[in-house]
Amino acid sequence: MTVDAPHILVVDDDTRLRVLLRKFLSEQGFRVTDAIDAADARSKMVSLAFDLMVLDVMMPGENGLDLTRSLRPGNTVPVLLLTARGESEDRIAGLESGADDYLAKPFEPRELVLRINAILRRTQEPAAAVDGPTDSIVRFGDFSFDLVREELHKAGSYVRLTAAESSLLKALARRPGEAMDRDTLSAESPVIGSGRAIDVQVTRLRRKIEENPKFPRYLRAVRGVGYSFVPD
Repeated sequence: MTVDAPHILVVDDDTRLRVLLRKFLSEQGFRVTDAIDAADARSKMVSLAFDLMVLDVMMPGENGLDLTRSLRPGNTVPVLLLTARGESEDRIAGLESGADDYLAKPFEPRELVLRINAILRRTQEPAAAVDGPTDSIVRFGDFSFDLVREELHKAGSYVRLTAAESSLLKALARRPGEAMDRDTLSAESPVIGSGRAIDVQVTRLRRKIEENPKFPRYLRAVRGVGYSFVPD
């Protein structure tokens, strides 16, 4: 493990699981700090910087959803929620709170690592901007979106997207001007989910790319169909 290894904060009131996660993630090359609840996590976030949080939803006191919600939008640390619930409504609640991903218990530790790495790839700012093939770049307003790297820039500055937001923008930007229904978006962006989860991500994405999210210019609703991406 090196000082440059991603630093993960594991927050779970289950001592056994917390210890197991700390041990397993450390063995995978991550730096790991753990916390027993939301208050403990807040205390450690004052003095330490983290690259990602692995956060249990069902905790006494302030739960994982409330903690995630309170961190947004001022704190952009990626959050992966862990929960014993696997229902679609619970996944949607997690996405609405501002989480980047959602993993139901019980889970395979290897899947957790894969999801952590996927989030880090999407959310960490590139060391340097490198131009890709011209046909892979979609430009709109002050923005440019690289369809290959799934990276968004505004006037040259990196804009952090969650995995779900990036996946949604990619699906829409590949077909500019075309109305896409929710089922198609769900099939092309499996990380999001379907139905209301699509609407949740559209709302979040609009906050990042629209001057006035209530009157969207680029990400428009198509009555009776779904959504359409309209570049300049």
